[in-house]
Amino acid sequence: MRGIYWLEMPELSQANALHHDRPLPEFYWTGETDMLCLRQAITSTRDLAYAHHIERLMVLGNFALLAGVDPEAISDWFLVVYADAYEWVELPNVVGMSQFADGGRLGSKPYVSSGAYIDRMSDYCGHCRYDVKQKTGEDACPFNALYWDFLARHECLLRGNHRMSPIYRNWDRMADEQKHSYRASARAFLGTLEPAAEGWAKA
Repeated sequence: MRGIYWLEMPELSQANALHHDRPLPEFYWTGETDMLCLRQAITSTRDLAYAHHIERLMVLGNFALLAGVDPEAISDWFLVVYADAYEWVELPNVVGMSQFADGGRLGSKPYVSSGAYIDRMSDYCGHCRYDVKQKTGEDACPFNALYWDFLARHECLLRGNHRMSPIYRNWDRMADEQKHSYRASARAFLGTLEPAAEGWAKA
């Protein structure tokens, strides 16, 4: 990571290959979200200035990537909140590995998943207000619709990635009505996100 940092800076800090521009959601500072995995990861971060690397990558980073959060905003958040964050290791990990903002120079594919992966890797989903088994609608785990919406938004860039092609074959097999339902659910959820204000200093 240190080599990547010195090789790619300062351009790496501004990398945004997916053209994501959503402000960081307010709940990254407050922890006030009905998504239990995010609430617990953020609460732990707030209390301990620490979170496990799987929480960082596949909960906090995964959500930011699926939601289209500005990679500079989420990278700045990671740098501020973790006691073990040094820019030379944090920036390549977040911008390259977590947010795929470097277009794949560091990672061979985006690290994205639906709620099923989080369910397999944790015990969050059994106690969450959202149902990880539901794919769309107000009670469905938001990760499910956001996952397919992300893939649809970035199909031109990602379909040719050999590690992503099996996923796009699954997308191709879906009925148009199902695709529309995923994307409509994602839009509805994203419309509820409040942008962050001043961080924990005000919370």
